Amino acid sequence: MRESPTLPENKGVNDLIFRQFILRGFKEENGIRTWDIADSKLWYLTPTQAQGFLAIEHSPQYSAAVTEKETTLLKEHAGSVAREMNQKPTNLIDLGCGDGKKAVLCIEDFMKELPIRYCPIDISAYMVQEAAYAVEQSGLAPVERIFWNISDFENLDNVTPLFRNKDFPHHCLLFLGNTLGNFDHNDILHGIRRGMQQGDVLIIGNGISEGRTPEEWVQTYTSPAIDDFSVQVLLQAGFSRNDLRFDVQYVKDRIEVRYVVQRDVTLRHLGKSIEYKTDDIIRTVISYKYSREQLTAMLEQFFSDVTIHTDADKSYGIAICKI
Repeated sequence: MRESPTLPENKGVNDLIFRQFILRGFKEENGIRTWDIADSKLWYLTPTQAQGFLAIEHSPQYSAAVTEKETTLLKEHAGSVAREMNQKPTNLIDLGCGDGKKAVLCIEDFMKELPIRYCPIDISAYMVQEAAYAVEQSGLAPVERIFWNISDFENLDNVTPLFRNKDFPHHCLLFLGNTLGNFDHNDILHGIRRGMQQGDVLIIGNGISEGRTPEEWVQTYTSPAIDDFSVQVLLQAGFSRNDLRFDVQYVKDRIEVRYVVQRDVTLRHLGKSIEYKTDDIIRTVISYKYSREQLTAMLEQFFSDVTIHTDADKSYGIAICKI
């Protein structure tokens, strides 16, 4: 990375994304220059990116492997979770809410047992708006809209308490859609745990590794919808699609969505330039797939009561966690 005043500025480049490339740089991994830009804060900067993620959730390949399994498990177990909360008025805190459609399923079953108020949280204002609209249109529960609906996951221990009041003092937190696998689990679980009180419940949805081979997981993620979504970060860094080749690998215990640079490229913005070389790898998405045993052990570090339910082929599970 160096100053290059003779090169023209790339138009339409996102400052935040470009700066992340400068700050992170590249590392040599197995002799290949590798740029790690897999950060969910960069995935939803525009409505186009948010819509791209929703297209993944509703794509046939991903939906069959993840969305449908999670939806079925939620329908099977949401009612029992609600009954365990002893009919106490509860905030349904939807972390990384997406379009809210899975939350609507929970609300339908929860409302049979106790009063619910829906509280969507997402880094994307577009997602919060979509989720709030979906629940409001269902007519099932009131929606709480405050400034902190739009928040990243690094501040949850400060954000989630703001939704409590005398009428709705308890929380049931949803953390669905493999979102846990996109993070350092210790950091994210610590933040969630600090925002919980006795009697609160956390429901996590995540892929279970032993239910699928690495090849099957790669096939699930090798889809046009995932390519269209994950490439948006790189297009906003100044690349063109012709500069990049889409690639998915299963590395150790995680899926990596990444791009292989097809030619030497120099991108300039903010008075600086970044040089990318042919065959550089740019990692855009990671998704950890834990075995049931790994997931249980991980969650028991933070919660005293953990129950995991899996689908029939044991490739997806929901964990119900209490403090």
